[in-house]
Amino acid sequence: MSEGPFLQELVGSMSQGAAGNPTVAMIEAAFAHHGLPWRYVNMEVAPGDLGDAVRGARAMGFRGFNCSLPHKVAVIPYLDGLGESAALMGAVNCVVRRGDELIGENTDGKGFLKSLEGAIAPRGQSVVLFGAGGAARAIAVELALAGVRRITVVNRSASRGADLGELLRGAPLGLEAELVVWEGDYVVPEDTGIVINGTSIGLYDAEARVALDENSLRPGMVVADVVFNPVRTRLLEAAAARGCRTLDGLGMLVNQGVLGLQYWTGVKPDAAVMRQALESAMGL
Repeated sequence: MSEGPFLQELVGSMSQGAAGNPTVAMIEAAFAHHGLPWRYVNMEVAPGDLGDAVRGARAMGFRGFNCSLPHKVAVIPYLDGLGESAALMGAVNCVVRRGDELIGENTDGKGFLKSLEGAIAPRGQSVVLFGAGGAARAIAVELALAGVRRITVVNRSASRGADLGELLRGAPLGLEAELVVWEGDYVVPEDTGIVINGTSIGLYDAEARVALDENSLRPGMVVADVVFNPVRTRLLEAAAARGCRTLDGLGMLVNQGVLGLQYWTGVKPDAAVMRQALESAMGL
């Protein structure tokens, strides 16, 4: 959509069950703060309508859009290309118009990595990653690209975990990666620098427990959780009590938004403004 006195640039969010998406408040707050005449429109799109929705966004000149489940993989055939990490992961959560093309990117792992880099340099670190689903896969790829030494994938499903391990060990990543099938309380190895809950365990449930031996968490380790609500999960509380540095899921969510907004507008937004808006929208 071209700029003009009565027109605004549009980006959007395509999801199934889109009501109450707090990302809208976060993105719109950034637009307002930076004086950008843009709007972020939340759209509920059924799986069977995804192709029509992308064609509509293309025809109406959308500058881009986010995709959430179940559209992150299904959207790919309707796009003109993929960024490096999105191609490796085989999943897209952020689409950007570049010229006449819609290019799929993935900011899930990038948002996490940006948050992590505020606490520790990932290069050369040994990582324990719980989970092998979409978020964990995105995080693992970005960590590999950032130069971590080793990732141990701890996952209940051997087949899904093995698939992620093969991706990490293969070209072009060539990472040292091991799968541990998750049974009982996992004991974190002593040489681990970073522990990540890449599962949804704890989402909207402050009492939910990630099955690990909390006594194996040691001072100096960085323990991160992708769960953003509650902000202080049971895992993070246990880690803090043992002297670990902790990272909550809100940092990842905010940094995803920062990256997406940069892709769309070329403006580097104020992350503090976005986090404040996100916290307000979540009632925190």
